[in-house]
Amino acid sequence: MDSQVNYIRQRLSLRTPLAKALELTSRLTDKLSLQKPSTDPDKLEMFIAAELAKVKSIVPTVKSFDRDFPSIAFSIATGIGKTRLMGAIIAYLYLKKGIKHFFILAPNLTLYEKLIRDFGDTTYDKYVFKGIAEFVTSPPNIVTGDTYTDRPGHLFSDVEINIFNISKFNKESKEGGKGAPKMRRLSEYLGESYFSYLAGLPDLVVLMDEAHRYHADASKKAINELRPVLGFEMTATPFDEKGKAFKNIVFEYNLAEALDEGLYVKDPAIAKSRNFNKANFTPDEIEIIKLEDGITVHERTKAAIELYAQQNGKPVVKPFILVACKDIAHAQAVKALLESDRIFHGNYRGKVLQIDSSTKKDDDISRQFVALEAPDNEIEIVVHVNMLKEGWDVNNLYTIIPLRAAEAAVLIEQTIGRGLRLPYGGRRTGNKDVDTLTVIAHDNFEKVIEEAQKGNSVLQKLSYIELDEPDERDRGAKVETTPTTTQQKIEQRIAKVKQQIGEKADKVVKQVGKAVQEAIATITSPGVSSFSDLQKKDVKAQIRQQAVEAIKESVKDSLFAEDEAAVQIAQVDEVINIIVEDFKKNVIEIPRIVIEQQEVKVFFDDFDLDTSEGYTLAELQREIIRQSLHDTTDFEIIEGKSGSSKRPAVEQILVRLIDKDDIDYDEISDLLYNLIEQAVDAIREKNGISNEDELNERVHPYRQMIADNIYKQMKQHYRIEPGEYKVNKVLPFSKILDQPILVNNWGELDYHDPVPSQKSHIIKFVYVGFKKSYYTKYRFDSSTELDFAVVLETSNEILKWIRPVPNQFNIYWANGAKRYEPDFIVETANTIYMCETKAEKDMDDADVLAKAEAAREFCRRATEFTAKNGGKPWQYVIIPHTLVDRSYSFNYILSQTKLK
Repeated sequence: MDSQVNYIRQRLSLRTPLAKALELTSRLTDKLSLQKPSTDPDKLEMFIAAELAKVKSIVPTVKSFDRDFPSIAFSIATGIGKTRLMGAIIAYLYLKKGIKHFFILAPNLTLYEKLIRDFGDTTYDKYVFKGIAEFVTSPPNIVTGDTYTDRPGHLFSDVEINIFNISKFNKESKEGGKGAPKMRRLSEYLGESYFSYLAGLPDLVVLMDEAHRYHADASKKAINELRPVLGFEMTATPFDEKGKAFKNIVFEYNLAEALDEGLYVKDPAIAKSRNFNKANFTPDEIEIIKLEDGITVHERTKAAIELYAQQNGKPVVKPFILVACKDIAHAQAVKALLESDRIFHGNYRGKVLQIDSSTKKDDDISRQFVALEAPDNEIEIVVHVNMLKEGWDVNNLYTIIPLRAAEAAVLIEQTIGRGLRLPYGGRRTGNKDVDTLTVIAHDNFEKVIEEAQKGNSVLQKLSYIELDEPDERDRGAKVETTPTTTQQKIEQRIAKVKQQIGEKADKVVKQVGKAVQEAIATITSPGVSSFSDLQKKDVKAQIRQQAVEAIKESVKDSLFAEDEAAVQIAQVDEVINIIVEDFKKNVIEIPRIVIEQQEVKVFFDDFDLDTSEGYTLAELQREIIRQSLHDTTDFEIIEGKSGSSKRPAVEQILVRLIDKDDIDYDEISDLLYNLIEQAVDAIREKNGISNEDELNERVHPYRQMIADNIYKQMKQHYRIEPGEYKVNKVLPFSKILDQPILVNNWGELDYHDPVPSQKSHIIKFVYVGFKKSYYTKYRFDSSTELDFAVVLETSNEILKWIRPVPNQFNIYWANGAKRYEPDFIVETANTIYMCETKAEKDMDDADVLAKAEAAREFCRRATEFTAKNGGKPWQYVIIPHTLVDRSYSFNYILSQTKLK
């Protein structure tokens, strides 16, 4: 990879598709002349033909530039990062090719204003050049359609980026008259018009955002007149105004690919009520059902995002609903309905924004609309009429409710595309609710599914959800932090000191408790190897010092900082004693270890190819099948002829072999050539071929079969060397993380109570009454997990147990790409067990076994540490669900599991 490409890829954190597009740009621009096209028609035709041939040598599918200058198109799905790719291309052309002048075209005012901020506001979190050192002290000079007359040309800085709205650029007369547009008029500073100034630049590069908007005759003519050295066309829909596909696409990463890879966009899903029958309801009733179902999904999503954010230390993203209406009157009626007591008791009053042509000039509404991603924005529902323009980029749209009639294809391609961006770093989180965009589509549910499954659909695949009958108890879910046994002890201390320090006792002692727990979690004293060591006088002194410093830091901005700190510090010693004693009695000591699997290595041993079968290749007669699209009976077979020479046989086979995921050309190139040459020699001998052209022609139709044959034999001579586990320094114990828990109106159940009759209701309740667990409340994902918790509580051999929260353990598997989260940690008199409960059918699943290997490595390392420091050994165990029974003891389950 070109060093500048690699530098830009790393500095801009380019996603893989964008990095590939930039690398292709590097290869193409190394071939192209980067010279201005001639104004002479004959010379221009020759120039374009020569430049096109250079592009075709790298991307043979390109047919035409369709412009009077070299122009290449990138077809990239919405939300992947076309703007960032434009920034990367500009940075590359400047750093590698010395090009300093760029012209970016926007199709509308929304995108125009967005691009100005993206390229020109260095303080903006989406600034495209963030990380490019050469632009830190001297960022590119941004010239816009509103500022180009403000300064003389000689003041322009080293790199100049012009950003214009196409309407200003290509209109042929000024407003209210027949004269030339302003940018074509003489400028006293330049001595020529600004248009002429641009057209005269020797290194102008044009970048066209939403390029499908610039194929109309007027736009094309105006852009051609600039005579740029190169054009880049960015679009998610590479079709011109007549519906014809672009002829100059050099790179494609479409929405279907993004969905297949599951990386950069939300997973779109269609939802409707279960057993919904349109015939049973009036149109108005259907609207209300769709709105209520949409809000139900929204509230579930909102709670899921908050829970995910707390569990992973991420900012809370506030999702919103988009409601598409027929017209302005309809939008007004829907807004009034949503804010009335008829919809969820008026809970959404003041949280609905109406956006259409009648409101878009209202400054307050525009401000709220632009700030929909802001966490403090009160808006949760946007009601709109035809306001989804290109450039409206938000990452927190999670629910769409179409109330206007729309064809299924239009709904998929236009509406869904607006909500596919992801909020957390633009990548999926692995949490289904956080990664899913839901469209409420009761009335054309099946049609949308059918349309999405068509081969030419932008989605190609679409999941669907049937909503259960709404239950009032599901409403109003919120995230709370589960009380722990330590917090209960601290609360007892609060009651004791209330008389001493008044009504602020709760806050004061809780803050002290937090400071002390943080101090214990980060203690680095060499004399600390277990909870018992926390009782040492010098260790308590260190904890006290760190806690006092944290307290002082927390109140430093208060007017009464010294007094507030003194009140809290007075409680520190007693809180230290409470926490240290409670940790020893109730908390499982989890060593702080990071287990990270390094990359798996594949080795292919040298061997001689078996060519006894499969290398006698019949000469194939080329045939062309032609069938009329109008009359399917009009069918004929035409004899074909080869019109071009084929690549060398060895190269044809090599290209197919190195496509295999586990073949690294750089590592085994000698072996590959050795095997391919053996195959080619066998083909020559078995088919009596001496002429190289004949050999290349014969191999061509069989090249994949030959490569597969070689690869099949290679697989019989390869070894996998599992990646070793990298382990950093082991520290004595981890902080037990807070457990955020989703609480709704289903209420609490004591774990002794019978399991809910409907299995689906198990996950809805909060379970309490636990005495042996550090956390006092839990929710469970299955009846197996709940039953196992009961076994732990009722088994005499169990001293303590915990169901760890996500991120409690740093155990990584799949070459370090995935984090393993164990189900339970269980402590007995002699051992600490890491337990995983699994369905019987999944016990031998490859992923389950890979996770187990990483978990056992953790247990081995933890045992090594505890053996030296008087602690208990760790052991990993997978328990099939068939062995989890409330009547069994833990020891019995363990003994049966070991037999498996």
